[in-house]
Amino acid sequence: MMKVFTGNANITLAQGIADYLKEPLGEAEVSRFPDGEISVKIGENVRGKDVFIVQPTCPPANENLMELLIMVDALRRASASRITCVVPFYGYGRQDRKDQPRAPITAKLVANLMVASGASRLLTMDLHAQQIMGFFDIPVDHLFAAPVLGKHLIDEDIEDPVMVSPDVGGIRMAYAYSQMLGSGLAVIAKQRKGPSEVETLTIVGEVEGKTAIMADDFSTTAGTLVNGAKLLRERGAKEVRAVISHAPIVELGMERLRGSKLTELITTDSVPVEVPEDVSITVLSVAGLLGEAIMRIHEGRSVSSLLNV
Repeated sequence: MMKVFTGNANITLAQGIADYLKEPLGEAEVSRFPDGEISVKIGENVRGKDVFIVQPTCPPANENLMELLIMVDALRRASASRITCVVPFYGYGRQDRKDQPRAPITAKLVANLMVASGASRLLTMDLHAQQIMGFFDIPVDHLFAAPVLGKHLIDEDIEDPVMVSPDVGGIRMAYAYSQMLGSGLAVIAKQRKGPSEVETLTIVGEVEGKTAIMADDFSTTAGTLVNGAKLLRERGAKEVRAVISHAPIVELGMERLRGSKLTELITTDSVPVEVPEDVSITVLSVAGLLGEAIMRIHEGRSVSSLLNV
């Protein structure tokens, strides 16, 4: 028997997944002790059951990560037969390598914590780097938001589009979208000055007179998107849109978007997104995609068709 639980990170998405599965959310109380420590109480029998915990580790990342780990521990001690962490947005994913002396590899540390807590499997979506899957000693199912986001772009019937990768590392994602749309491909070469500041350099590819669509995995401060949109308009793009899988955008990012050259930002509900009235953001649900993956995992069926873009 399958049960779906959730922490406090994204209850709306968890409810959407439960609705897709036609299953009620499991009874779990995730609260705080007076000193701020996390308290978890599982309110129903899970002995021998196939359990899924929906909990993206989005901001506040530390709080949501600890909720997930404590829920896994509680369910393991309650004798659940299998515990799958459904983490649509994998926090700390950007720290996936040691790129300077005395730096941590936090993506690996978080993987170790999940496995040590008792997780049996991970279901996630659009990791910042593919090698993060190898950090886990348990099975990992890695989905892509491109089928959901790409369908939206196709339905919009955008005139003369060109997909743009905002950096060299995102070429694979932009290429996948370009194949779906049958469009051209361009790349922005950039240099990052700091965690929240990006200096854009140049564009490789033809964008003049076209509708440029930047594709990226996630954005927090929107520096890459805003600078890229400005450069694309300077190089003759008639319109600039952006499509990102995750949007844990902070207030600095919203301020930048307000004064940017972006016509529209398209994203998913993998993390909660508060949409200000003066910012054009379209949020698409991935509850059906994740729900279908959960059903197939539970039934022991292949999820490979959901991995195809």
